[in-house]
Amino acid sequence: MIKYGLDRITELKFEAFYASLERRNEQLVDVELRFALSPATPAPDDLIDFTALVICTVHGDIAQIVPQDIGCDCEYQFTVSEKEQIAAYIYREDVQREIQNLPSPT
Repeated sequence: MIKYGLDRITELKFEAFYASLERRNEQLVDVELRFALSPATPAPDDLIDFTALVICTVHGDIAQIVPQDIGCDCEYQFTVSEKEQIAAYIYREDVQREIQNLPSPT
């Protein structure tokens, strides 16, 4: 995690992901991720309800990965390694199938 305005970087290791998927419109899917972190790499103490919003196309391509706290953008950003771990989960065959099979919003 990289906190805006600070030089210190920490690397989170994700042990498990728990996804909630919702089709936003005809082009985008919102994937809210909750996760289990390695005990060796806990989330920053100042985050209350740490999640990630992954915005994907309806074809499963990642457009954006945003760290959130209490459902809103926060003052942190993910490192390259953290984004790679999240992307590896999103690009799993079962997750891709779920993204692509979401019904259109009404």
